[in-house]
Amino acid sequence: MNHEYFMRLALEQANQGDAPYGAVIVTDNQVVAAAHNTVLQDHDPSAHAEINTIRYLTAQLQSPKLDGYRIYTTGEPCPMCASACVWAGISEIIYAVSIEDLIALNQSQINISCEEVIAKSDKTIKVTKGVLRAEGLKLFAPSCRRDSEQNK
Repeated sequence: MNHEYFMRLALEQANQGDAPYGAVIVTDNQVVAAAHNTVLQDHDPSAHAEINTIRYLTAQLQSPKLDGYRIYTTGEPCPMCASACVWAGISEIIYAVSIEDLIALNQSQINISCEEVIAKSDKTIKVTKGVLRAEGLKLFAPSCRRDSEQNK
């Protein structure tokens, strides 16, 4: 299992979206789903990369259960996305940039960690933090500058 390899694929996905969020879902060391943020494109506040990836894969499998699957995401899953991981039964969440990092970069976030959401559930999900964090921070920094320039 090569966390950096799969995180690079999530980072590539992020470059295709409305915001620098990308996700891939992996099982048996194979990518089975990949998506990016489409909130603006779809006019849907729930169209986060994690949600889009889970929706795609569960539709393909025709099952809402993703037990044994791992999700790689450029940003720590927000409470909505962490909850979706819980409901789907994702076994592991691997992320690059934490919610605390995203808040420091002026990315709109709800300051609740995915671990807090998981702890309130009846599931056990392994969380691996900071995989390719430096690359992830670079990905978010340009969008923060662009957003602040648009708000001037």
